[in-house]
Amino acid sequence: MSSPVVAEVVRSGFVEGHHYGMLVGLAADGTTAWAVGDVAAPILPRSCNKPVQGLGLVRHGLDLPPDLLALACASHSGEPFHLDGVRRILAGAGLEESALLTPPDYPLDDEERDAILRAGGGRTPMQMNCSGKHAAMLATCVLNGWDTATYLDPDHPLQIGIRKTFEELTGEQAYVAVDGCGAPLLSTSLVGLATAFRRLALGVDGDGRPDEGAARIATAIRKHPEMVSGTRRDERALLTTIPGAIGKAGAESCYVVALPDGRAFALKTDDGAARVRPVLMAAALARAGVDREAGVDGEALRRTGLAPLFGGGRPVGEIRSCW
Repeated sequence: MSSPVVAEVVRSGFVEGHHYGMLVGLAADGTTAWAVGDVAAPILPRSCNKPVQGLGLVRHGLDLPPDLLALACASHSGEPFHLDGVRRILAGAGLEESALLTPPDYPLDDEERDAILRAGGGRTPMQMNCSGKHAAMLATCVLNGWDTATYLDPDHPLQIGIRKTFEELTGEQAYVAVDGCGAPLLSTSLVGLATAFRRLALGVDGDGRPDEGAARIATAIRKHPEMVSGTRRDERALLTTIPGAIGKAGAESCYVVALPDGRAFALKTDDGAARVRPVLMAAALARAGVDREAGVDGEALRRTGLAPLFGGGRPVGEIRSCW
């Protein structure tokens, strides 16, 4: 797969590098409004999948308040309120932290990681950014009487149910890989990913019928964007600029955002660089005119896409979209 250049790295007026990738924008009716690169090719969306996985849990009986449901869809920063929320999910299911099969890690947020190191702490499964999803998976297993020791097995009833929901919302058959947290990772195209988030934002199922679970997921993300990411994250900053928007970033520079009217945008770069991800999403939203729409904080939205380059402690360039 050969992807086009989607961003330039410009220092002192000199283009010193490029990012290659793919982007897609869906119109409100779900059709493809524009595309850059092969947006029908399968990708691994990484943590962008979490809200769709969360719907699979809700369809199997998971009933959490909105803040904890948002945490079930999160790549959290490891802030104290995130860790407290994971404990609440586990406690509600009568489980201990030892039930988590997330690999031990430091908090995703630099400030939280540094605080742990200053206090003499180390890596723990609780601090790993996927622990909210894992806690919700475990709680769903308890509700259904399923084995909690094997909840990450692709053939586990939980994972089979999640895959069914994922394929329904994306409209595509998924390849099953293993994500960084150890959970099954399902493939789809950028079109499929944007379609799934469009359906969540509209609160409908794969056939366009009203779906209470999808509406609950969207409401949770809208009410608690800080739970889905963190207080200092660019995803939270973006979602708070657009009323009713939902979105999720993932590893390898994946990103998807859907608006309440059904428009949706998804992207991925080949090099997986996190630094270019918000630049491209801000550009995609600007291409659709979202930054100029009533009720949207256009200036704040555009700021989420700024990626300055520094020399001698001062800005001397930027990463800019070029598609």
